[in-house]
Amino acid sequence: MMDTENTRTYNALPQSLDGFESIIRYWDIKHDVYAAKIMQGDFYVTIHGEMISTVLGSCVSACIRDTRLGIGGMNHFMLPEFRGIADDWKNSPVNVAARYGNVAMERLINTIMSAGGNRKYLEAKVFGGGNLIDIITDIGQLNIDFVKTYLKKEGIKTVAEDVGGYYPRKLMYFPLNGVVKVKKLKNLHNDTLQKRESSYIQKLKKEAVRSDVEIFK
Repeated sequence: MMDTENTRTYNALPQSLDGFESIIRYWDIKHDVYAAKIMQGDFYVTIHGEMISTVLGSCVSACIRDTRLGIGGMNHFMLPEFRGIADDWKNSPVNVAARYGNVAMERLINTIMSAGGNRKYLEAKVFGGGNLIDIITDIGQLNIDFVKTYLKKEGIKTVAEDVGGYYPRKLMYFPLNGVVKVKKLKNLHNDTLQKRESSYIQKLKKEAVRSDVEIFK
């Protein structure tokens, strides 16, 4: 007889919140948990105790959760500030403007609260902002300064951080209990991430959005 108590349907992902259909989600065998993987310009919020993962170079991720309910999420942004048409970024959780910190932070916090979170119970953990790209502006430090200022202004306490330096980071966040696992990729023997971020910046340069950060002179 099948032991139904110990049987899990691994391909039956929990229902995501509306708008996150494009996010990569899967069953993570190693951590025995459903997981979501976000890329540059993405964010994800879960109410089901999923793990959220990403790889950071110069980008920054803010991990924010309601400590009482375990509702939380993570973003991944490349530049601090977006100033565009007011309604340009309000319809979808994943688009051009979410690559910018002010939009990514506002969306992440608002989605957590819309899912049942309470602002007074929010805590944040901040990661990334490495100095990996050979350009005039230290975009990693600008991202770090931005997110710290933003969280302080919003009255959200930062309880942990691992920022700066010269190495990429692999990040795994568990909003249900607030655990974050960070691995510095010190033995990365190729420049794949650096090339990806440099290409990403060039793409942003060509798109019709405006940033407060001048990095292309």
